[in-house]
Amino acid sequence: MDKSSALEYINQMFPTEASLSGVEPLMQKIHNEIRRVDAGILAAVRQQSSSGTKAKEDLAAATSAVEELMSKIREIKTKAEQSETMVQEICRDIKKLDFAKKHITTTITALHRLTMLVSAVEQLQVMASKRQYKEAAAQLEAVNQLCSHFEAYRDNPKITELREKFKNIKQILKSHVFSDFSSLGTGKEKEETNLLQQLSDACFVVDALEPSVREELVNNFCSRELTSYEQIFEGAELAKLDKTERRYAWIKRRIRTNEEIWKIFPPSWHVPYRLCIQFCKKTRKQLEDILDNLKEKPDVATLLLALQRTLEFEDELAEKFGGGARGKESGNEIEEFGREDSNSQNVSDIRKKYEKKLAVHQGPENDEKNGIKDMPVPGAGFNFRGIVSSCFEPHLTVYIELEEKTLMENLEKLVQEETWDIDEGSQSNVLSSSMQLFLIIKRSLKRCSALTKNQTLLNLFKVFQRVLKAYANKLFARLPKGGTGFVAAATGMDGQIKTSDKDEKVICYIVNSAEYCHKTSGELAESVQKIIDSQLVDAVDMSEVQDEFSAVITKALVTLVHGLETKFDSEMAAMTRVPWGTLESVGDQSEYVNGINMILTTSIPVLGRLLSPLYFQFFLDKLASSLGPRFYANIFKCKQISETGAQQMLLDTQAVKTILLDIPSLGRQTSGATSYSKFVSREMSKAEALLKVILSPIDSVADTYRALLPEGTPMEFQRILELKGFKKADQQSILDDFNKHGPGITQPSVSSPSAPPVVSSTPPAPTVTSPSTVGLMASREDVLTRAAALGRGAATTGFKRFLALTEAAKDRKDGPFRKLFNP
Repeated sequence: MDKSSALEYINQMFPTEASLSGVEPLMQKIHNEIRRVDAGILAAVRQQSSSGTKAKEDLAAATSAVEELMSKIREIKTKAEQSETMVQEICRDIKKLDFAKKHITTTITALHRLTMLVSAVEQLQVMASKRQYKEAAAQLEAVNQLCSHFEAYRDNPKITELREKFKNIKQILKSHVFSDFSSLGTGKEKEETNLLQQLSDACFVVDALEPSVREELVNNFCSRELTSYEQIFEGAELAKLDKTERRYAWIKRRIRTNEEIWKIFPPSWHVPYRLCIQFCKKTRKQLEDILDNLKEKPDVATLLLALQRTLEFEDELAEKFGGGARGKESGNEIEEFGREDSNSQNVSDIRKKYEKKLAVHQGPENDEKNGIKDMPVPGAGFNFRGIVSSCFEPHLTVYIELEEKTLMENLEKLVQEETWDIDEGSQSNVLSSSMQLFLIIKRSLKRCSALTKNQTLLNLFKVFQRVLKAYANKLFARLPKGGTGFVAAATGMDGQIKTSDKDEKVICYIVNSAEYCHKTSGELAESVQKIIDSQLVDAVDMSEVQDEFSAVITKALVTLVHGLETKFDSEMAAMTRVPWGTLESVGDQSEYVNGINMILTTSIPVLGRLLSPLYFQFFLDKLASSLGPRFYANIFKCKQISETGAQQMLLDTQAVKTILLDIPSLGRQTSGATSYSKFVSREMSKAEALLKVILSPIDSVADTYRALLPEGTPMEFQRILELKGFKKADQQSILDDFNKHGPGITQPSVSSPSAPPVVSSTPPAPTVTSPSTVGLMASREDVLTRAAALGRGAATTGFKRFLALTEAAKDRKDGPFRKLFNP
């Protein structure tokens, strides 16, 4: 403890004066503790002194024991060296004897095998001379095994002599076997009963010889068997295309007749399989020569019959030898297109589809490159399909020409017999000629796919494209056309399309048929892609044909709109003939409005029932973008319009607007009615605004025009003044005032729902507002208020009806009337 800690300890032990009485006992206790510690230290010092002495004694004893152990080890090592020397002296002679024994044993074994080899070669020579093939085959195996033991002694003269003798014997055996097999098929096997057994034994000899001997024997046998075939079918009488079936009958009869005789060949040789391969190669070469040497185009029926029999023969070979049979699923792929539920495929169909894609197709050209003769085992990759039939491929042009001619004739017949009508209760609104045409195409595709799936199938697909384009042109030509010629030009009907109720139905049927053809032609292309050769898949494309049918659909719908526009001509003309300037009162809606309503209520329900929602919406957009601006322009064609006439026309405008807005519900297709309704309301609001300008007082007509029709032109404003009945002299001052104030109030323009918005990449320039423009904007509320007052009944006649009309418009949430009442 440091000094401060000791003082703290003493103060803690003796905090008061009275506690000093315990100093003596504490001191006594401390002295006792000191004596105990001293005694412990002394005992430890004594014990350490005695332990050091004992440790030194133990170390000395251990050192002595180690030295004694080392001396014993050296003694043992010396004795071991002496023992090794003694053993080497004893075994020196034994090792020499062991080597001698090994060499003697090897020599005895070699001499014994040499004796056996000499004896076996002599016996084999005797067997070969006597044509004892069965015994010779076994002896050949034995000699081959014995010869393998003397590979290390090839330079020995005796061994060389024996190997040369053995080689000569094998050559003799080979010549004897080939000589005996040359008599097979000559009729000797019937005279000599033991000949077949002898040839069967000879096959064992051939297996014991080199593999090349077997290959040569089988090739010679096949060539000899086909010699008569070549002689028969190279003659002028049978070397014809119509005799192709007799070729296959000949080989099948040959195999069936000699089936028992050919059992002498071991199954591992696959002689019938090899014979059929050579037969197919020779047949293909002869058929190629026949087709190439034809002076005229071959008869299609004969050509297809020969091809059909060839394919049947290839399928029989594939089934017999198990080498790539013709695919059976191509018919299922063809059945897919033309169905309404072709998209729903079960698991097995999908599995077949992808298994077919993964299958490796090897043509006859690849087979020849890989070497057909080097594939003796059936099913080892050789594919009989196409080995003969591929020679017909370059000559099938006449077949494609016939198919195209037949399809075109059928197309003309279907179009001529088409009634352009659908029976009541029919589930589809598609013309029968469309469905019949694809049924004919499907049958044509089945016929061709059963014959070939290569370039000819692609050529037929191109024929399908031309036929479908021709049908699209037929549909296009059936659409109603506009008036042409001098009479039409003189009467103002040039280019106008007149359509009756029947014409409208026909147009709808054409739209539906073109849509059906567009969809089914795509399915046709997919089906062809699944069955055609994989190298030609990319060339199968129906996009051009589908574009043709899309153009037919667009043209038909536009024609439908133009036909309705033509029907409106008489009503638009009736509107201009109404004496708007002399009307005395506002009454019910005019007769031309009733005419418009009658036209739409007659046509729209039929169109809504026959057209799909997509095309009906397209038709509505085109109709709205045509009728709204046309009604607006037709107002300018009227003569003078009085205040009462303007009110009546405003009433008619609202009625026409209501009729147009009811078109989606009239056609029972309201899926896309929202955008259509907004567009109709915006277009008809322009006509309503124009009539409000005509209703405005003379002192505010210019301001009202700028407020309600901000995109108007001075020429249009001048025409409005003429409609109001102003004379030329009175118009000039108003026009000067209008031109003095500059352009109207700018408002965002409204685009047609069918026209895409144009997005500009240039940022808008900052707008500089002139004082005159500010004043004009400030007065806009006052102008609109006065225009609204005019619309609420400035006339003295028909006030209640017109007031009801404007109040109804005021309650609407949107629309041009509602804008007039906004604060």
